[in-house]
Amino acid sequence: MIDEAPGMSSRVLKAVVLIVCCALVIVPFLGVISTSIASQQHVTNSGGFVLWPDGLNLDAYKSIFNGGVVQRALGVSVLIAVGGTLISLAGSTMLAYALSRQGSFLQRPILMIVLFSLLFSPGLIPNYLVVKEFGLLDSLLALILPTAISGFNVIVLRSFFMSIPDSVLDSARVDGAGDFRIFWSIVLPLSRAVLAVVGLFYAVGYWNAFFNAMLYINDTAKWPLQLVLRTYVVNNTELSSGDLGGASADQLPPQESIQMAILVVSLVPILIVYPFLQRHFAKGMMTGAVKG
Repeated sequence: MIDEAPGMSSRVLKAVVLIVCCALVIVPFLGVISTSIASQQHVTNSGGFVLWPDGLNLDAYKSIFNGGVVQRALGVSVLIAVGGTLISLAGSTMLAYALSRQGSFLQRPILMIVLFSLLFSPGLIPNYLVVKEFGLLDSLLALILPTAISGFNVIVLRSFFMSIPDSVLDSARVDGAGDFRIFWSIVLPLSRAVLAVVGLFYAVGYWNAFFNAMLYINDTAKWPLQLVLRTYVVNNTELSSGDLGGASADQLPPQESIQMAILVVSLVPILIVYPFLQRHFAKGMMTGAVKG
């Protein structure tokens, strides 16, 4: 039986639904960007939310990059995201490769521990006590080490490593390569797609995390950008001139523009990184999840 082509009314309905869904996604982003670059008068007249600006006003961005709390928090977030991603990738790939090789030392018990971590997680209080006992309170390492290894990402990497033919690794051993040389020169170059995906998972996780910082960091100078975003945007706490590098209060842009500018700054890094990794995403995720 041959399926009939959809009628005109059906296609129009699908187009309308698609347009509405796109509008629901695009309009809030457009409003955030427009409010951040609108003039003070336009923001006031629009009740704090501008859908289309009357011009280009970058005073809000100049104020948050004037050496205040936002600029400092942005540097902390970049450091945590980059350093944490590198640490997590290094630890996850080495652990996953060891678990993918039959006969590795304590392979089965360690694999069971990784799988156990997928089903059960420690509570808030045990986590805090562990961080405190290791002396990591008010340290940026408290935002990296407790979440450095993800059991899910280790399983994805392990599945991919198991899909690499043994003949490739055996030929390297015949040529005299050791385990580390095989891992560095053969396994990692063949794993670029899945490494890009897992690295993106870790980077987005570190970039968006604020709860650990709220628990472990008391020094405001070490706040990441997401905690600043929660404090000054979500909780609607007003930023003073001291928070914005000492600018005079009468020269500050509207609070709504400053808050939207902080929100835009928090979104831009991920929006920049994601297109470069997008081509690896489907390939790496499907290969790592299905094979092996």
